[in-house]
Amino acid sequence: MAVTTRGERRLKTGHPWIYRSDLRRVAAGPGDVVRVTGTDRRTLGYGLYSSRSVIALRMLTRRDVRPDDAFWRARLEAAIRYRESLDIDATAYRLVHGEGDRLPALVVDRYGDVLVVQALSQATDRLLPLIGELLADLLQPVGILARNDPQVRALEGLDRTVELRHGSVPQEVEVREGAVRLAVDPWRGQKTGLFLDQRENRVAAAAHAGGRAFDGFSYTGAFALQLASACDEVVAVDVSESTAAAVARNAETNGAANVRPRAANVFDVLRDCDRAGERFDTIVLDPPAFAKNRGAVERALAGYKEINLRALKILAPGGTLITSSCSYHVDEPAFGRMLAAAAGDARADVRVVEKRLQSRDHPVLATVPETSYLKCVVLRKM
Repeated sequence: MAVTTRGERRLKTGHPWIYRSDLRRVAAGPGDVVRVTGTDRRTLGYGLYSSRSVIALRMLTRRDVRPDDAFWRARLEAAIRYRESLDIDATAYRLVHGEGDRLPALVVDRYGDVLVVQALSQATDRLLPLIGELLADLLQPVGILARNDPQVRALEGLDRTVELRHGSVPQEVEVREGAVRLAVDPWRGQKTGLFLDQRENRVAAAAHAGGRAFDGFSYTGAFALQLASACDEVVAVDVSESTAAAVARNAETNGAANVRPRAANVFDVLRDCDRAGERFDTIVLDPPAFAKNRGAVERALAGYKEINLRALKILAPGGTLITSSCSYHVDEPAFGRMLAAAAGDARADVRVVEKRLQSRDHPVLATVPETSYLKCVVLRKM
């Protein structure tokens, strides 16, 4: 597999992706592990080839040694050791974060004794039997579930499936985040069951919280339950009746009688609270990704501005807003400008207390900006 001069320059910066337009010569099949050469035919390393994706190559190594089973085992061991070094106070966390662990297009999440994997490219899909065997040997999980249902697999020409790969995986797994216990559905839940990238931000939010709280886009209540120990009341709003019911069950499990689940549209509830003159001392906004691609950025920013503007209007003076975006295409400067515009329109003076990223088990590579996607900003209304 030969790449252009531009592709070679990209690799020299440390970025592992080569786009299809930067391939000079293709001699590989879908999902092959290929030797990559430059314009002078010198070996640049080995990568994973996709016959369908715009990202045609995902580099594995810059060495002239073809990856074998021992290579994959070593990479998985390194990812596991890194999580062990973090001293994570939770039983649910990410074990493998794709390019962040130099394991492109592979996700492995741990929920207690259960592993949930996602293969997001042709090559990782082909390698999944080997990866499953290695994970079973290294971690001895009760079960391994392949949640190969993300839409991105369609871009690779892959089927979207959910299937058991090892042992047994129950319909519900109880996990712990600090003192909070949560029921997770690994088979049908969002992502692989829980939004693990916000785990550390949820714990941090409780340190800033107090009084009456509003948790927007609550999903199954992970933020709300962290806030519950610091707040008098937590109103947890999500559009889905089923997730509101899950919040209620999780609140009961944790003895959090002050959590009030509500199934409703968050945009509508924020607007209604403003009209009714309701006030909250703590507000959390953790919406889904409004921008799935670059073309959706302008509309996404309008949506982010509306919910943050409404939140700042109903935030009591001295209150705290913890607001997030998981849209990679909305970068930190754009998110900051949006927040400033929302504060201006709300006639609210706000202080930036803290800026945060995704949890440390979702590592960011300095040379791969795509590995940093989550923005979480803590604001104090003056």
